[in-house]
Amino acid sequence: MANAWALSALWVGLALVATLLAIWFKVATALSEIIVGTVAQLIIGAFMGSGGLLASTQWITFLAGTGAIVLTFLAGAELEPTIFKTKWKEAVLVGMAGFVGPFLGCTLVGHYILGWSMRSSWLCGVALSTTSVAVVYAVMLELGLNVTEFGKAILAACFVNDLGTVLALGLIFSPFSIKTVIFVCVCTGLFAVLPFFTKWFFAKYGGRVSELETKYILFLLFGLGGLAVWAGSEAVLPAYMIGSVLAGTVGKDHMLVRRLRTLTFGLLTPFYFIRAGSFVSVPALIAAPATLIILFLAKMATKTAFVFPTVRAHRHQGSAGAYYTLMMSTGLTFGTISALFGLNHQIITQAQYSFLVGAIIASAVIPTLVANTFFLPKHLLPRKVAHGKHHAVPVHPAVEEEG
Repeated sequence: MANAWALSALWVGLALVATLLAIWFKVATALSEIIVGTVAQLIIGAFMGSGGLLASTQWITFLAGTGAIVLTFLAGAELEPTIFKTKWKEAVLVGMAGFVGPFLGCTLVGHYILGWSMRSSWLCGVALSTTSVAVVYAVMLELGLNVTEFGKAILAACFVNDLGTVLALGLIFSPFSIKTVIFVCVCTGLFAVLPFFTKWFFAKYGGRVSELETKYILFLLFGLGGLAVWAGSEAVLPAYMIGSVLAGTVGKDHMLVRRLRTLTFGLLTPFYFIRAGSFVSVPALIAAPATLIILFLAKMATKTAFVFPTVRAHRHQGSAGAYYTLMMSTGLTFGTISALFGLNHQIITQAQYSFLVGAIIASAVIPTLVANTFFLPKHLLPRKVAHGKHHAVPVHPAVEEEG
């Protein structure tokens, strides 16, 4: 399909179908986009040959990559800085437990049980160590827990967990050279001045219809992304840190964040998630379902073994402790980004990628369902919710996607 407009219509049409499915089945839009991409590639590929959705077309690859970068930035910018002022110790300990345990455990499972190479196993550990800020925030918002100390603690721990994943992906798979040193030095210096310069710059020149703020943020993301690629890393890696350091500036400008969401979720991320789904090999999953089950159980077991004791140590007992642990066991966006990074850099095969994405999708759905069905801490819900007078809040636009 050489007609770029016809191909665009196909992809946007698939995104529209995925959004409708997400509304009907009440799941994250990112999840439905991945599944739609997988099914569409299977069906269209069967009728049109191996080309299928033509996911490797250069402009689709660019839009998908931009979607991953801006989505990662928004995930960092959404964090409320005030959370760490009251919950920093708990967030760091629980978040690091949620990263370290699955990272090491899933790496060992990949290498010694599944027989993957050491490099592929490290990627497996990184992809399955993630949690999903987006999925967790959607649940917190709907139940009203996002305004409670309990909900804020979970969100902060999720942030620390994913920060560990981002750093591990960069440190393990980026070749260390003088370029790496330059990249780290530039990022360190820039992150130190960005909060102050951005606040001044927006106050002096922002608030115009020319959308200077959006262009400024995209310039930063593309600039550091290009520097990361030059250094042998991945463009998405500095985006999370840029979002984090600008959380107190960009994150508080709700109109700016809303405009960025419109750009990101309306155009960019559907290309990323549908493209990610199109690389999933259904025949590989059917041929070896045990591998998928092993990876999913490995993530769940290691998350539980490391997170649950840490959560209990911070006085979250009974259903609250179980609920906290299950929320930390979710995964979607960063796991998919890590898996696609491995596929693009030939660290893992397409079959291994398919198993990882399958396990990540399962971790986005199953822990959430179990937590809200069996372990919902009703005594911690806001009073109106606890007495059944609270109506479900519409899912925040930013969190219908995945992370």
